Amino acid sequence: MAIQPTYPDRVLGCLLGGALGNALGYAQQPPTTPESPLSPGSTAGLPFAEDTQLTLYTVDGLVDALEWANDGVAADETACLWLAYLRWLATQGEVPAPIAPSPPPRPIDRHTVLHTRRNPGSTSITGLRTGEMGTGYRPVNPSAQDAGALSRSAPFGLVPRIPLGMVDKLTRDAAALTHGHSAAKTGAVVFATLIHRIVVESSPLADAVDRAAEQAIEAGNGDLAAALTRAVALATADSPAPPDIAAELGSSGTATGALALAVYAVLAAVPGNAAGKGPGSIPGPTDARQHALAALQLAVDNGGSPATTGSLAGNLIGALYGIEAFSSEALDRVEGAGAVRETASALIGAIAGEKSRL
Repeated sequence: MAIQPTYPDRVLGCLLGGALGNALGYAQQPPTTPESPLSPGSTAGLPFAEDTQLTLYTVDGLVDALEWANDGVAADETACLWLAYLRWLATQGEVPAPIAPSPPPRPIDRHTVLHTRRNPGSTSITGLRTGEMGTGYRPVNPSAQDAGALSRSAPFGLVPRIPLGMVDKLTRDAAALTHGHSAAKTGAVVFATLIHRIVVESSPLADAVDRAAEQAIEAGNGDLAAALTRAVALATADSPAPPDIAAELGSSGTATGALALAVYAVLAAVPGNAAGKGPGSIPGPTDARQHALAALQLAVDNGGSPATTGSLAGNLIGALYGIEAFSSEALDRVEGAGAVRETASALIGAIAGEKSRL
């Protein structure tokens, strides 16, 4: 029987899938900074890294804005996200310039796993440390093209009942808080929109990817459009994949390369390419889990930033199938899975109109 994921299933699957892929990839990366150990009392064996931490803080910034709206109070979504990212900065032991505001604490901050320091990206750290609220007109890190903004942007695609133009604006403005280069911002927007098409519009995977390439062209990012088109061609070709996929699609250290590699992994691992062809061809749990495992393995085995490509591929797989794509045994291995579940529930509740602000 085909999986029929509900909206909450897809939200939870997207966030937990991202955490699982991030953890699998992080396990393969050599540390570049002093690493935090597993949280005290943790029985899990796979710690996730900055990509998942900032994804959860993105969710929390959105929840903050939604809760204000549910209380009948207008809130600046980008300001809520900036405050959330500043709270993440504090969890990494960093202090912004004195001009930065002091954000009030929120429930998410109590999770020990979010206070660990595991290879945080230098661009996000430096951008937030300035104390300046980066914007398109006043960019911080204007030359940064890395995947730091991209890898935290899936949550923008999970918000229903908003037009794609609003998905674009929310994602672009949030990316500009730390990344000033157009390639980094466009990559984040295209990824969030891809998630939105799958989760909210129930678009088939292949159709959503084709439209993502078109969106990149419309945004003036021909390199991203070409990389996504090449990813589709390689994933669906009858001939064996080239030995160095990263050389074909670009460095996973850039937003363009990371997104193309993740899309390639998810498409190339589709059983018979059936899951990408139409809404009625979504497989049952067994095939979905086979697809998920194969996609995550491909994502973390290709490129120099396996934690990021694993995170992006996990977001896409979870958006496509929902939580059924992942076995409980696999998710139980991820340290902090409870924090991910709690944050996902907060988003679902805020979208449903819950007014309580804890």
